Amino acid sequence: MNEHETLPAPLLALVTIALALATFMQVLDTTIANVSIPSIAGNLGVTSTQGTWVITAFTASNAISMPLTGWLAKRFGEVRLFVFSTLLFAVTSMMCGLSPTYEMLIAARVLQGAVAAPMMPLSQSLLLANYPQHKKGLALAFWAMTATIGPIAGPLLGGYITDNFSWSWIFYINVPIGVISSFVVWQMLKKRETNTSKFPIDFIGLALLVVGVGTLQIMLDKGNELDWFESNTIITLGITAFIAVCFFIAWELYDDHPVIDLTLFKNRNFTIGTVSIALGYTVFLGGGVVFPLWLQTQLGYTAFWAGFASAAVGIFAFLFSPIVGNNLHRLNLRVLVSVSFILFALSYFWMANFTTDIDIIHASLPRLLMGIGMAMFFVPLTSIIISEIHPSKIASAMGVVNFLRILGGGFGTSIAVSMWTTRGDYHHALYSEQITRFSHATEQFSAVVSKMSIPPLSFINHVINQQALTRANDDILLISGYIFLSLIVLIWFAKPPFMPSRAKN
Repeated sequence: MNEHETLPAPLLALVTIALALATFMQVLDTTIANVSIPSIAGNLGVTSTQGTWVITAFTASNAISMPLTGWLAKRFGEVRLFVFSTLLFAVTSMMCGLSPTYEMLIAARVLQGAVAAPMMPLSQSLLLANYPQHKKGLALAFWAMTATIGPIAGPLLGGYITDNFSWSWIFYINVPIGVISSFVVWQMLKKRETNTSKFPIDFIGLALLVVGVGTLQIMLDKGNELDWFESNTIITLGITAFIAVCFFIAWELYDDHPVIDLTLFKNRNFTIGTVSIALGYTVFLGGGVVFPLWLQTQLGYTAFWAGFASAAVGIFAFLFSPIVGNNLHRLNLRVLVSVSFILFALSYFWMANFTTDIDIIHASLPRLLMGIGMAMFFVPLTSIIISEIHPSKIASAMGVVNFLRILGGGFGTSIAVSMWTTRGDYHHALYSEQITRFSHATEQFSAVVSKMSIPPLSFINHVINQQALTRANDDILLISGYIFLSLIVLIWFAKPPFMPSRAKN
């Protein structure tokens, strides 16, 4: 970015709010749909499993387009690209809300994800570029605060809107936010535009990326429905994805202007921080989709109350993020991130003990603990990632980071939903084996049910299915907890110092 004097505090605050709004809008758009999936699926005549494509179509498209952020920013300038991307996001949000069919909604979500790709990495890059060196940790904290408001507001807004209006309004609310954010950023930063230059775009790398990620996402989404590798379609998709990704990596290593700058991974801190964020977000978003689905489909929660239970994760994340960000230079970031992973693991182990009798307060408590971990997740890891990255490469670097983070989120959603269904079938079979005409417990239960004027077999099957999917949810939570514990080992391979001002590359 061209050298400019630091913005006066009031203008810097206004820019921060405008950039934060865009981040908030994009995060909101992911989490707000989580609790609305049953309503969207029912309204458009598809299953809840198919309804999760509303999330994965956005995340896959967003992830594929994300690596282009660096090239587009150099070609058109970071400020122009951010403003244009934000306005297009508002337009495609309107298209999502107006979609009359499931197919049109998925197509609109694909477009929405593609145009939204530059918003998050550029909001980080523009914040860091306009804050003085000694305040960059605080800038990251402000960014993280808005990123964590989404998990609070998204489920609550999504639940309230779905229960009281129409699911279309979860997309319409993006329109005024997008217009305001883009207007303020353009007015405040148009004279502080980054330098531009013309570079050829790597069309072959981009095509390989689209094929590789696209086929892998479809394979994960359709795998359970088509019985995985018993299906020739799944086998074909898997082989295609593998070949495309292998060719993509080989091509990017030798292309002069790659879509993804793989040389960034030569930096130890960048690699460790990126892998940690990507895997952590994969686990977090996967569980974040299954949790409200379980509450609504098995426990009878409304969309709003499922959103209320999910939203608790953002409360402490919002409160503690600025404290963490303002004290990054005083803290050992590896210790901070390790504590974050431990808190995530404890939260998942806690939730794995839930039963079908859980009430709304107790369902929310582990999510509060998770929120404390969230405050020590994004800010310290982002600081570790960019600690040795030159300022001119931050936009490209964050594009790669967010590409892998969002791609992981899409994969996590597909894997978690598929695993929930598969493990549910497994537990259902185990429970069903114990229901026989010779079982005294079965006879007693059937006698009680028969007095309620309910078909005994139908009700027993309902109870078994409810318990089976609850146990399946527990399986996902336990695995999630162990993954976070394993990431503690990885983060200690990062090499201090970690502050962005140290960047030398």
